[in-house]
Amino acid sequence: MTRISAQLFFLLLATCTEQAGERQTYVLTTGTTSATYYPVGVALATLVSAADEMDFSLTAISSAGSLENIKLLRDNQAQFSTMLSIFAAWGYAGEGPIQNPQDHIRGVTALWPNVEHLLLRTELVKEGTFSDYSRLEGERISIGMRNSGAEITGFYIFDALGIDYQQDLTVAYLGYGPSADALQDGNIVGLNAPGGPPMAALTRAHALLGDDLTILNINQSELNAINWEYPIWDFYELAPGTYPTQDEPVRTAASANVLVTRDDVPEQIVYNLTKLLWENLAVLQEIHNATKSMKLENALRGVPVPLHKGAIRYYQEQGLEIPGRLLGG
Repeated sequence: MTRISAQLFFLLLATCTEQAGERQTYVLTTGTTSATYYPVGVALATLVSAADEMDFSLTAISSAGSLENIKLLRDNQAQFSTMLSIFAAWGYAGEGPIQNPQDHIRGVTALWPNVEHLLLRTELVKEGTFSDYSRLEGERISIGMRNSGAEITGFYIFDALGIDYQQDLTVAYLGYGPSADALQDGNIVGLNAPGGPPMAALTRAHALLGDDLTILNINQSELNAINWEYPIWDFYELAPGTYPTQDEPVRTAASANVLVTRDDVPEQIVYNLTKLLWENLAVLQEIHNATKSMKLENALRGVPVPLHKGAIRYYQEQGLEIPGRLLGG
């Protein structure tokens, strides 16, 4: 859904709501319909609609992803959003691809981890870590689609590791499915594909290429390097068998996907939504495997912006220790 169509949708929705005298409707902007954010967002919106005690409605809409979601929140075309934690941090501070601070952004919860998948043709693997991309001498790799979270965070990681992708790599801008095809055809030698494992396109690539394809590890010094600005990445182990022919564990990195909101959404609304999400987690886990990694004790892990007051109240009731940096909501 484009920015203009999203705005029209919201205006029409608000008009219909006022005319019908129904509960006030809030908009949750997610991602593309083929990605994880959207089906989970739709499921959460359905839970809100089905709960008689809720005094509001939630509508999930699709979007281009994290960067567009920052803009939709800014313009109040959406009041809730899912996004990569690095985009929440950039948006709040007005850094990275976000020019102006969006200090209205407040955290609700961490969701599932966004796992870094950096793949390379096995014949080109030297150390078996991310820094192998600095040794490709002009080989062609796929970074992800233009203006996608994969592209922006991929280049961010390359910069942090001192990988001169403009000089030392030939970069293609392909989605995950086309990237898997290009690997098989020999048109690229590696790809960057962050997401929730197992990812269908990567499963297909491994099934087709077998031992000719390697998922790279990340070592401690590389992890320290990508955390230079925001300490949001941590080690993440892909267990053996996550992908076909993957016989050994792979220690890569992951950062949180997060649910955020605007600071002007009423405290009770955010409290009710936070409570509903965590008390109905089993329902969400039936919708998408990615949510099976979510646990209440990890609800604040990777949240890079102050929490909304409604979320703070819920977590305090649950006895969670809230870091001081998150108490500015």
